[in-house]
Amino acid sequence: MSAAESWLSFIKEVENLKNIRRSAWTSDGSQETTAAHSWRLALMAGLLSEEDAYEGLNSRRVLMMALVHDLGELYDGDISAVLRPDPGEKYETEKAAVCRAVSMLEKKRQEEILELWEEYERGETAEARFVKALDKAETIIQHNQGQNPPDFDYEFNLEYGKPYFQEEGLLRELRERIDGETREKCRRERG
Repeated sequence: MSAAESWLSFIKEVENLKNIRRSAWTSDGSQETTAAHSWRLALMAGLLSEEDAYEGLNSRRVLMMALVHDLGELYDGDISAVLRPDPGEKYETEKAAVCRAVSMLEKKRQEEILELWEEYERGETAEARFVKALDKAETIIQHNQGQNPPDFDYEFNLEYGKPYFQEEGLLRELRERIDGETREKCRRERG
């Protein structure tokens, strides 16, 4: 298989992320897809990683990590954090999905994508922690923007991903503003 054929096969395979529904709802009442979430996360990551406060980050790595971080949802779908899935089981299932998806790429690209995905999962590098923070932020922003079911648990978001926002700076300020919006949403929903 040529490089072009393998690339095209992979791109066609990951199209399914456009069909994977998440537990979030959009502002028009549609259920959000994994692809839509990943797109907005990548936009946030691309823009914020260029801020002076984050000049030490590898912007390409950040952007690619944002784009592949949910590749593990390709075959079995999204599992909401609210359900508190077993982390080990979730990791193994998603890793198998990533390996399956990238298997159609050239070895170098397979390794690159799997390495980025695993780096994100470990959350040990500055890039991974940055993308994890933005992943949580994007999710909460969507929850606050969306037309959610009446029993939606907004309060869950007040603690969701908090450890990734502990450092001073733009991310911490972003989280404070998002939490303010969440508290307002909770107050309105209670009546």
